[in-house]
Amino acid sequence: MDSSVMETIFTFIGGLGIFLYGIKQMGDGLQASAGDRLRSILNKFTSNPLMGVLAGAIVTILIQSSSGTTVITIGLVSAGFMTMRQAIGVVMGANIGTTVTAFIIGIDLGAYSLPILAIGAFLIFFVQKRKVKNIGMILFGFGSLFYGLELMSSAVKPLANLDGFHQFMLDMSTNPIFGVAAGTILTVIVQSSSATIGILQGFYANDLVSLNGALPILLGDNIGTTITAILASLAGSLASKRVAAVHVMFNVIGAAIFLAILPIYQWVVEWMEGVMHLNPEMTIAFAHGTFNVTNTLIQLPFIFVLAWIVTKLIPGEDITEKYKPRHLDKNLINRAPSIALQEAQDEIQNIGRMTYSLLENVSEYNEKNEKKVLQKHAAVQNMHDNVKEYLTKISEKKISKKDAERMSVLFDVNRTMLKVAGLSEAYILDLKQLHNEPVQISDKAAQSIDKLYSHVNMSFDKSVEMFSVYDKVKKDEIVNLSNDSYTLEHDLRKKHIKRLSSGECSPEGGLLYLDMIAILERIGYHSRNVSEAMIDIDELSSEEETEHTVGWTY
Repeated sequence: MDSSVMETIFTFIGGLGIFLYGIKQMGDGLQASAGDRLRSILNKFTSNPLMGVLAGAIVTILIQSSSGTTVITIGLVSAGFMTMRQAIGVVMGANIGTTVTAFIIGIDLGAYSLPILAIGAFLIFFVQKRKVKNIGMILFGFGSLFYGLELMSSAVKPLANLDGFHQFMLDMSTNPIFGVAAGTILTVIVQSSSATIGILQGFYANDLVSLNGALPILLGDNIGTTITAILASLAGSLASKRVAAVHVMFNVIGAAIFLAILPIYQWVVEWMEGVMHLNPEMTIAFAHGTFNVTNTLIQLPFIFVLAWIVTKLIPGEDITEKYKPRHLDKNLINRAPSIALQEAQDEIQNIGRMTYSLLENVSEYNEKNEKKVLQKHAAVQNMHDNVKEYLTKISEKKISKKDAERMSVLFDVNRTMLKVAGLSEAYILDLKQLHNEPVQISDKAAQSIDKLYSHVNMSFDKSVEMFSVYDKVKKDEIVNLSNDSYTLEHDLRKKHIKRLSSGECSPEGGLLYLDMIAILERIGYHSRNVSEAMIDIDELSSEEETEHTVGWTY
């Protein structure tokens, strides 16, 4: 291979590497400067689709990666922190936020890239203050980004003299579908739409591609960036797969619309280029921004339609949607704190049902059950946090002594539900170890675990169901089951020591067995606590009714 060709390839690849590293460094610096609140921004500021778009754009600007924002969103949806409809708005916003990188590239700072990079490196290595180091990371990334672009630009200039490359670009200009495919494939390979847009800006600046050929490539870049979300969703929940599918649908529909009106799109971009006297890089940046903003405005009113379509394409019951918070009306906190407490109690029972559903999944080990348990535990954590925040806000209001005592009980039960979910997750991990490792447990030991599990499962089910309406008979049943579980657990420990002595169970199996029965006994103990907490709530309600009656009699 000719040495000049090798030099061109190495310069381009090296420039691309420096560019990608620069984007990462700049994103890391911005993220560190903003504080670790990205999940909080996405979780709290997605109350409606428009706010979701704004949150998605802000987070993408901070981390300089629309794929990164989408992956975070998929994680939040999987954990039950966000509904699929909220996530669609965030995905749309992420596409808008990623255009900022193209606008940064459009500012011609290539001549100053090395001094900027050097200042950033100096701040990183010679200043100890964390905030200054973060600024150094931003500057280092900023300089690296432009230096990488300079290297790529210098590498592609000789391509203008190659007849084969010239013909390739000409074919792309005459066949928009070919351009979309090229942009998609390149972005899938590079894993960064910002990088491929940067390459496209370099090509257009060096007259290697016409605007007519550049725009379809740009549309393909936006489709290709969805591959990261698809990969992130493969091992995720049903909801996360749907979010990834929506990301693909959103960009494919947008690309199809703009391909259909390509002459109008091109005319608008050329008009902006002439009126604003844009340089070639900024022209592509405005084209990119126009596509993403317009595509969002077109599809934003149809979020419910997109959600419906993707639900049909990927059918199934989503756990986080089934058990999502339904009872927490924040307007009641100011208007009627006592009723708001009842809302919290209803939601805690909803958490209990989710936790019981989780407990049922630990009856036997398989990968499907393990996945469900991990997903449900994350959802319970989210629901617990929502109720805790709701109760905390109620506590800030003027409430009666009885309501304050009732709230204290609800805080305890809410925390107990989370403990049971955590214990259930620990139990299935023990089952996993028993399933995957050469650990020996006798048949008698396995049967005794099943018996204890049945006791605990029944006890927790009854405690959840009686949490809305006090039932003394059920309460007595739970107490009896709890006592039986405690007695059974101690009896099983004694018998197990005998089995260990006789060699029926291996020492490793013995430790695992003891851990499993201890976990089940703790779940039974928590079931009893929930039922006894319900007695406290019932007594408080009875006292309130008495006071209310006396008041009217007077």
